[in-house]
Amino acid sequence: MPTLIDDFPVLTPVTDEDLCTALRAVTVHVPESWPQGELCRSERVPFPCRLARWGRATLEAAGLTEAQLGQGPAA
Repeated sequence: MPTLIDDFPVLTPVTDEDLCTALRAVTVHVPESWPQGELCRSERVPFPCRLARWGRATLEAAGLTEAQLGQGPAA
């Protein structure tokens, strides 16, 4: 039986290091289409994975918008 794990905490204020790591997370942990649905390209778990959710939440906490990131809508 799968265990639900809480998301990673988003610490505020967001540091430059957190911002760089979050940008990397949303770049690497992107959706990929599989027969069983959208999976994280890196982890092969349902998208958005924990790191993708943390990255988006961290970027949002830093005040960045989807338009500024140049990416599609958050899942």
